[in-house]
Formats: sequence, C-alpha cells, structure tokens
Amino acid sequence: MSETVAAFLPSLIVFLVCYVFIATEKVDKTIVAILGACLLIATHQIHHHAAMEKIDLNVIFLLIGMMMIVNILASTGLFEWIAILTAQKAKGNGPTLLVLLLLVTALLSAFLDNVTTIILIAPITILITQLLEIPTVPFLILEALFSNIGGTGTLVGDPPNIIIGSKTHLSFNDFLINLGPIALLIMGVMFLIVRYRFQHTFVVSEEAKARLMQAEPKRAIIDSARLRRALPVLGMVMLGFFVSHNVGVETGIIALAGGFFMCLICGENVHHALAKLEWNTILFFIGLFMLVGALEENGLFELLGEFMLSFTEGNLMVTCLVILWFSAICSAFLDNIPLVISFIPILNAIIPEFAGSMQLEPGSEEALRLIAEPLYWSLALGACLGGNGTMIGASANVVITQIARDNRYALSFADFFKLGFPCMLISVVFATGYVVLRYFPPWG
Repeated sequence: MSETVAAFLPSLIVFLVCYVFIATEKVDKTIVAILGACLLIATHQIHHHAAMEKIDLNVIFLLIGMMMIVNILASTGLFEWIAILTAQKAKGNGPTLLVLLLLVTALLSAFLDNVTTIILIAPITILITQLLEIPTVPFLILEALFSNIGGTGTLVGDPPNIIIGSKTHLSFNDFLINLGPIALLIMGVMFLIVRYRFQHTFVVSEEAKARLMQAEPKRAIIDSARLRRALPVLGMVMLGFFVSHNVGVETGIIALAGGFFMCLICGENVHHALAKLEWNTILFFIGLFMLVGALEENGLFELLGEFMLSFTEGNLMVTCLVILWFSAICSAFLDNIPLVISFIPILNAIIPEFAGSMQLEPGSEEALRLIAEPLYWSLALGACLGGNGTMIGASANVVITQIARDNRYALSFADFFKLGFPCMLISVVFATGYVVLRYFPPWG
C-alpha cells in the first residue's frame, strides 16, 4: 500500500493544486492544465509518449468540427432568426416567451453543445427582453440551466458526455436512448415549475408587444445562399452521429469531416475558420487528459475503486446512486469536466470487480449492459445536472455570467444559486428515480 501511495502521491499533489486553481479561476484554467501536464512530464511522473497517448483525439476532433460548423451557421444569421421567430410565436406573452426560448435553448444544446448555444442565444435574449421591457437576468440564468439539461440527453450536448462517449465507445444512439428520456422528463418538470414561478414576473405592455410583432424575422438572415449550402451538411453530420456505431466511424471524425466540408461548400477561408476556434478550450482538454493520465498510470484509480467497493459493500445500485449524487454535488461547486475525466478510470477499475462477483466476463456485452452502462449513465447524469447548482458548476454558467456582465447586468453568485441549486436538486431526485427504475427495477 505504501509503495502504491508513493507512486501516485507526487502526481496527485500536482493534480490537486491544478484543480484548486481551475475551481477558483484565479489563473486561466488552460494555462493551469497545460503547465501542470508539462510539470508531470518534466518530473517523469508520466512518460512523454504515455502522456501523448492519454490525449483523446476523438474528443478533440469532435470539439473542433462542431465549433467550425456552428461558427459558419452563426455567420448566416440562422440563430437570430430562430430567436425572433420564437418571440413572435409567443405573441409577446412573457411566460410563454420564456418557455419557448428555454425549449429552443435545450434543443440546440442537445445537438450543438451548451456553451455554443449560450453564446448564440444569450445576446438575442437580451435584445428581446429589452424590447419587451421585462427582467433579463432570470431569462439568462434559466437559459444556462436548460442548456445543461438539454445537453444531458445526447453525446454531443455537454462536454462530460463527449468525454464519457469517447472513453467508453458508447454510441450517439446509446446516449439518446438512455439519457434522452430522463432529460425530456426533467425538462417538462422544470417547464411547469418555471411557468408557475414566473407567471406574474414577465408582464409585457401592449406597446412592447406591438414593436415585437412588427419585426421581420427574415431580415435576420444575412447570407441566405451560405445557409442553403450549410444546412444539408449539418443534416449529414447529424445523420452520421446516429449511424456512427453501425458504420464503425467515431463521432469525432464525422464532426471534423463535416466542419471542413462545410468550409469547402460555403467558401469559408479555412485560416479564418481555424482562427475562430476556441483554442483555449481545446488545449484545456489536452492538458486535463495528460494530468489525469498520470494519475491513472500511477495506480490511484484502482485504489479509489477498491475503496468505493468497500464503502458500498459491492452493491451495484448503491454504487450507482453514490456516483450520481457525489458527482452532482461536486459538479455544483467544481468544474464538471475534470471531475468526469477523473471518474472514468475509477469506474473502469471497479467494473471487473462487479463482473467477477456476478460471474460475467468483464468485456462481454452482458457485463457492459448490466454493470458498465448504469455506472456510466449515473456519472453522466450527476455531472451534467449537477453543473446547474452554481454559476461555476458548468462552462455554460460561466459564459452566461460573463455575457450578462458585459451587457451591464448584475448577475451574482447568490442570484444564480437561488434559481440553480433547487433546480439541480429536483433534477437529481428525478434522475435517482430513473436510474433505480430503469436499471434496477423492483419487478425484474
């Protein structure tokens, strides 16, 4: 035991120091992740070739491809058109407008990603709420919450799911089938709560309604020719995600090919397209993969897996629920991306233990279905939904806060907590019931 601790202790100390800086945002998290990874390599805590192998290129390619696709679509005015049309469909009714905008946010987050969706939707929301003369901050907070809920339902909707999908080889359809239903259920419950909570808050004057209805949504489309060329490519990428598992092609390759093909079809300058990518996010992932890879190489996760098994006394359902709630509470106060990257090796370490106790082959389809999947889905639900707890719990929350402040709206930690934390708790309670009834039904 002492030799095992001595092996992983230096890399654990570096990881924890980096985690503190990432969580407190005292230093840019990309700088922290890259410097931490370089330090571990320089001090021989992980060999440079092993560190390179820990970088998951499927995740990196997926991020790059989807960023390229979204940036090209954004240049056409498509997302502004969606927002204005949504507001007009609500006929300027405040609560109805809120529900429709949240629905648009959740759906876009499911098939793009929640950070990108927030970047696109938030500025439009600010314009619409200013036009209708209704409070802006609650709209923004709720859009962040619903972007995380919507992103929970698919492989590409939330960074934790992207990581889980890539590390476990679960398909786009696996995520949609297993997480889509509970994401829709939670979304429906949240709609009812939001509608009741804000029914008397967003009262719109008749004059403001008239101004909105006079707007022409089609004027938001600033490049219709490019939009006509881009949409079929987007459709092919979405189709590719659905059939990726059947054809044996990773989603990262599909997204990357789609991004560059859209550049070609739309006449986008590739240098310009690459310059607009969020390289800080991409490099942050690369650094984290290497940081966590060092811990994995040095045996920490096997030890943690043994501890978790002893704590739950080998009960798979209890283990799933512990993972669900632990990851949810941690994600509310810490960044859920490094949490998930750290947790996956722990799950991979305990899956063979459960398989052995159930007399199953660890790599068999039955072991994957009965043991691995409930563990992975519990982690995904906890990390994605838990991020709604505070303004630092998920990347989308941080982005919405910055956008609000850039537009001179005061959005404090307390403002977000008052809305986000109760929503998070309600969501995780429903997720708990879902995990128990779907994967451990009392009748079967």
